[in-house]
Amino acid sequence: MYPAAAGPAYPRCYHFAVTRVGVSRAGYVLVGGRSSRMGQDKALLPFRGVALARYIADTVAGAAGNVTLVGDPERYRFLGHSVLADRYPGEGPLGGILTALAHTAEDWNLVLACDMPAVRREFLVQLLDAAEAADADVLAPTAPSGRAEPLCAVYHRRALTGLEHFFARGGRKMSLSLHTVRTVIVQVDETGCFENVNTPADWAALLPDIVDARH
Repeated sequence: MYPAAAGPAYPRCYHFAVTRVGVSRAGYVLVGGRSSRMGQDKALLPFRGVALARYIADTVAGAAGNVTLVGDPERYRFLGHSVLADRYPGEGPLGGILTALAHTAEDWNLVLACDMPAVRREFLVQLLDAAEAADADVLAPTAPSGRAEPLCAVYHRRALTGLEHFFARGGRKMSLSLHTVRTVIVQVDETGCFENVNTPADWAALLPDIVDARH
């Protein structure tokens, strides 16, 4: 694994250098996970007047220029974005990422889970810029704790081969999948910008912080 990228500090939770390169980008949002601890589909939680997945997808589209949802087309088509059927339903987020990378025609692919309501377009743009500058297979942010977040990350389409081999051998754990391709880990100052929600308590606790941060 590559060392954390260094760079000047940026406002809010950004802590990496930015170089804009005019190469191709696409955005994907993974929907349709089990949401067992939430007790209901996290993608459809109401947030700012729309379903949470729609809000995240709009944010991703603003950063990457386009967005596709990966999940069940019949269930999520009403959200107003294109929906790509997951090739590996029930096999976890890695299956969704493989679906996205097999589908994309673009080099750089921003992939997010649908349960990160605090994520900002500016942060995602800077992730894409940093990925292009690093020219790795995957660029993932990490907090000072050292835990990488592969579900708010940028994947080059060439990562597909290595990730498919890992998946074919039975690998499903996202943190381990990052060791099978050239991965750059970029340190950020806070985890709040890509903090996800898994339980009703998480949801209730996170919402006031998001409202305060956006006003």
